[in-house]
Amino acid sequence: MKKKLYRDVIQYLGIALGASLLAISYSWFLVPYKIAPGGVGGLAQIFYHLFGFPVGLSMILMNIPLFVLSILVLGKGFGVRSIFGMLTASTLTDVLSFPTLFKLGIIKDSEPFAHMVNDNMVYAIFGPNDMFLSAIAGSVILGIGLGIIFRSKGSTAGTDIPVAIIKQKTGLSVGNGFLLVESLIIFTIGLVFKDLKLVVWGYVNLFISSRVVDISSEGLPNLKGVHIISHRSAEIRTKIHSELERGVTYLKGEGAYTGKDYKIVFCVVSLRQLPVIREIVKDIDPKAFMIITEVSDVMGEGFKSRNLDFTT
Repeated sequence: MKKKLYRDVIQYLGIALGASLLAISYSWFLVPYKIAPGGVGGLAQIFYHLFGFPVGLSMILMNIPLFVLSILVLGKGFGVRSIFGMLTASTLTDVLSFPTLFKLGIIKDSEPFAHMVNDNMVYAIFGPNDMFLSAIAGSVILGIGLGIIFRSKGSTAGTDIPVAIIKQKTGLSVGNGFLLVESLIIFTIGLVFKDLKLVVWGYVNLFISSRVVDISSEGLPNLKGVHIISHRSAEIRTKIHSELERGVTYLKGEGAYTGKDYKIVFCVVSLRQLPVIREIVKDIDPKAFMIITEVSDVMGEGFKSRNLDFTT
């Protein structure tokens, strides 16, 4: 019971931290310049810029029907964490906007954050001349925030829910899931505001944030698969065991030209261990043929999987 309580507390704190970063990215960098991050947050910009409707409140109203889907498909645990993440992110998006911070007395002077864009006053960290910088900063912060939320097995609802379902059911990465789901929304926002530049900005945001989401939620893919073809495979295997304490697997191979049988040594190592295994092979058999490949994920003894399980 204590372990479960501790785990729940850590998860909710993680969701709160991620939601805070998400709110900052929206309020301070993206929403003022109509940079559509996709999802419910992007759609909420339409109501904000056309009707002055608060972004956070729009996000809450649009998210309500999506919770039914999350509970049915991913379970009650994910649904509860999604409600918490959505309410926290949506509320903070409105609370952390510069006009609200000024009204609350948290900032004394809003003038440094006030910028005139097309005869409209917007409030953002950077001025319109630094719009590209605003897009980059907002995208990175958004990606980190979403990644922390997913790592805490939560969601801010919206398109996070279909993305989580895609991840759970197909194994597609979180970042690629976002790329798939958000494209339609980005084009919709560009059409509504009749500005194709917003589509470009939206994809800049989406590309950066989706890559950062993968890194912050699943970690860097820092593993390599190594295939070693050598007539001294037994010595190489023994050295890998003794120096790296890594298990190896023999694969049967045959030289197409020579017709000789080989025991191909296969193992998975970390980036830190890769230079060591290179030296091992070079010292034992300088003529060995070694292939190094990227490894996305590993499950098994000695490795921690990057896979996220949203149902626990």
